[in-house]
Amino acid sequence: MKEVSKTAIIAKKKLTSNFFKKGISLALFSGLTYGMYTAFLTMGMTKGVWGDWYGANTAGLSAFVLAYLVAALANAINDSISAVWAILYSVIKGKFGDFIRCINTKPGRVMILAALIGGPVAGTAYVIALQMAGSIVVPISALCPAIAAILGKILFKQRLDKRMAFGILICVFASFLIGSTSFANGAASTKTFIGFGIAIIAALAWGFEGCVAGYGTAMIDYEIGIAIRQVTSGIANLFIVVPVLGIMTGKAGISFNLAAQAFTSGPAMGWFILSGLLSVITFMTWYAGNSMCGAGLGTACNGTYSFFGPLFCLLLLGVYGGKDGWALPSVAWIGAVIMMFGILTISMNPLDLFRRKNDMGGLTDEAA
Repeated sequence: MKEVSKTAIIAKKKLTSNFFKKGISLALFSGLTYGMYTAFLTMGMTKGVWGDWYGANTAGLSAFVLAYLVAALANAINDSISAVWAILYSVIKGKFGDFIRCINTKPGRVMILAALIGGPVAGTAYVIALQMAGSIVVPISALCPAIAAILGKILFKQRLDKRMAFGILICVFASFLIGSTSFANGAASTKTFIGFGIAIIAALAWGFEGCVAGYGTAMIDYEIGIAIRQVTSGIANLFIVVPVLGIMTGKAGISFNLAAQAFTSGPAMGWFILSGLLSVITFMTWYAGNSMCGAGLGTACNGTYSFFGPLFCLLLLGVYGGKDGWALPSVAWIGAVIMMFGILTISMNPLDLFRRKNDMGGLTDEAA
C-alpha cells in the first residue's frame, strides 16, 4: 500500500510538472506571437493606401492626422478584425452563449473596463509610438509588468518586496540603455522623443489593465474574457477614438473617409487579418499560460516580446520588405535581454526554476 501511495505521488508530481512546463511554453509562445503581431501590423501600414498616406507626398494629410488619426485607425482595424476572430472561435468552441451571458456580469464589466484601458489607450499609443520612433519602443512598452507591480502595490496593497523592486530597477536601467541608442551623437529627433513618451503611456495603460483584468479572468473562462476584451476594444476604437480624433482635425467626415479607404485596401488588409488573428492567439496563450504556471511567471514569459518585437520587425520589414530603419544597434538588443531578465525577477526568483528542476530530479531518483 505504501508503494502504491508513493507511485501515486510520483505520478501526481510528474503531471504537475508537465502542466507547469506547458504553461511556460504557452506563455513564451504568447511573447513570440506578440512580436509577430507587431511586425505584421506595421507591415500592413506600409501597403496599399497606407503607403500613399505615409509616402513622400503624404496624400495631402496633415501631420496630426498622420501621427494620431491614421495610427489610431490601424489599431481600430486590427482590434476589430481580432474581435471577429475571437467571436468565430467562441462559436466553434460552443461558448458564444456564455460570451453573451457574461457581458452584463460583474466580471464581464471588469473585462470591459480593462479593454477600454488596454485597447483605445494602450493599443493606440503603442501603434503611434511605433510609427514615430520605430521598433525601439517595443522594449519600452514592455515595462508594463514593472508598472503593474507598482500599481498593484498602490491600488490593491499587493506585495512588492525587495526582489520585485530590484527587478523594477533592472527594467528601468534596461529602458534607459535602449533609449540611449536613439539619442547618441544627437541624432534623435523631436519625433523620436515624443514616440518614447507615448510608448511609456502604453506601458502605463497596459500595466493598469493587467491589474484590473486579473480580477475578471479569475472569475470567468479566459477564452470568454478575451472575446469580451477584443470586441469592446474593437468597438471603442472604431466608433469612439477614431471619430473623436477626426473631429479634432476640424473635419468631421475625415475619419469615415479614411476608414472606408483602409477597409477596401486589399494589399494592406491581408496583413491586418493576420495581425488580428495573432492578437487573439497571443492573448489566449498568455491567459492560458498564466492559469497553468502562475500570473507572475506567465507575464514574465509574455514580456519576451520586448526581444521578439524588434526581431520580427527587422526580419519582416527590414530583410523581407527591404525597408530601412528597422535594424537595432547591439546595445539595444542587450537592453532587451536585460529587460526580459528584469521582468522575470519581478515575477519570481529566477533560482526557483533550478530548484524546481532539482526537486523533480530528487523525487525521481528517490522513486528509482
